[in-house]
Amino acid sequence: MEIGIDSFASAMYGNKELSNVDAMEQLLDRIVAADEAGLDVFGIGEHHKKEYLDSVPAVILAAAAARTKRIRLMSAVTVLSTSDPVRVFQQFATLDIISKGRAEIIAGRGSATEAFPLFGYDLNDYDALFKEKLKLLIQLRDEEFVTWSGKFRPALHNQPVYPRPVQEKLPVWVGVGGTPQSFVRAGMLGLPLMVAIIGGETERFRPLVDLYRKSGAEAGFKPEDLKVGLHSPGYVGDTDESAIADYYPGYIENWTKVGRERGWPPVTKAQFDAGVSPKGVLVVGGPETVAEKLKRHSEALGGVDLFTFQMDIAGLTHQQLLRSIGIIGSKVIPLVNQDVEKVNP
Repeated sequence: MEIGIDSFASAMYGNKELSNVDAMEQLLDRIVAADEAGLDVFGIGEHHKKEYLDSVPAVILAAAAARTKRIRLMSAVTVLSTSDPVRVFQQFATLDIISKGRAEIIAGRGSATEAFPLFGYDLNDYDALFKEKLKLLIQLRDEEFVTWSGKFRPALHNQPVYPRPVQEKLPVWVGVGGTPQSFVRAGMLGLPLMVAIIGGETERFRPLVDLYRKSGAEAGFKPEDLKVGLHSPGYVGDTDESAIADYYPGYIENWTKVGRERGWPPVTKAQFDAGVSPKGVLVVGGPETVAEKLKRHSEALGGVDLFTFQMDIAGLTHQQLLRSIGIIGSKVIPLVNQDVEKVNP
């Protein structure tokens, strides 16, 4: 299992608001730290809200590419429904050149919908937009000269699209929540799947992941083509107790705020305790606990190829996040790999 981190480029850490300049500099420092610690991936989300600085993920990732050497850099996610696939491809092809072949895209419909009115799209076209634009993005990746027509964008007539990426096939993942059709679509296209699970028990997504693998097999794709990634909130401390003490206050505060925006009830201590339980979604604890939980989640879903922590939504300080990144690299990744080696000596 590969392990990485996703960030929304929040400007609010340690219960105080940073300047945008300071928040961005700290984020880039954390990406460098993740690279040096041996993490596999760092992803940047896309939002169009005051508290986040990730409205253009490719720009942040390009800045990180110039400072890093080996870590892969991906969007998490690109809200493709409200973006022009040609521009998305060009941005990430350029990122691939800057990073010497380390760029990846996770394309999704977006659970937050502020981009739709901002860019003049109708929420009633939520799925149709994504379906059409995803197919165009894949065609742009696979063909240098593109002929295409659709409903939501002007047609292309044998149009060359540049630059071309370093990688022969720029990786494009499909980011999904809990909609069965999204799992089927990813499987039919043979694209890797990134599942965002932010509440409840991870194992409840097994039928949907099975549906993805079944759809992919029926479309003629091999099991090794159908990679599964898992994105969940998490944080690693020195011990279970210290990790929970660091994480709990900001988690409750921020998720209660999100709940008010989306019509959810306030988060309770009982819900948090269920989340950090062995089957719960929150990957929070000391290195041994976290490694065991990642292994358990992988088994529950029939095998996970990539796990990414979402750590910057709990009001943690830059220093806490840096320390957690170091622990993931020095302790969690070796423990997870050790477990894999025991199974596959």
